[in-house]
Amino acid sequence: MKFRLAGVNRQSVVDGTGIRYTVYMQGCKHKCLGCHNKGTHDMNGGTLTDTEDIIDDFKQHSYLTGISLSGGDPFFQPESATILAQEVHKLGKNVWCYTGYTLEEILKDGTKAQKELLKHIDVLVDGRYDIKLNSLSVPFRGSSNQRLIDVRETLNQNKVVEVIL
Repeated sequence: MKFRLAGVNRQSVVDGTGIRYTVYMQGCKHKCLGCHNKGTHDMNGGTLTDTEDIIDDFKQHSYLTGISLSGGDPFFQPESATILAQEVHKLGKNVWCYTGYTLEEILKDGTKAQKELLKHIDVLVDGRYDIKLNSLSVPFRGSSNQRLIDVRETLNQNKVVEVIL
């Protein structure tokens, strides 16, 4: 499936635990003040890419712990993000996803495709970046309002379960 890609990092250690393949998906409407990925906001920017090409490249790096879907915001391209997540899971690897939406916003007002994507994420880093809450003391996040959510346990228990590092 074709999607808009801003770029990839094949050896990230800042976008989740372990060594990660980070996909920066193009497009975001949150416009968080101080966003460090402003170049990913344009919904028509980036490069048109196929999910199959990303998965083929991912498979070339056996040392990877998993994939991190970032952006922009993957929830603006949920169908292609879901395919990436499903394929990575088939390889026995985990999926982290960064979004400016809160989990509650996705569950309450998300589209069917956004709610489907949620089912294929292991750890969701949710919430808009808040420059006033910028902190270096919160691993894998930019601001202290953002949460690391264990999605499977959260859906199973019907309450937010945060990841403890």
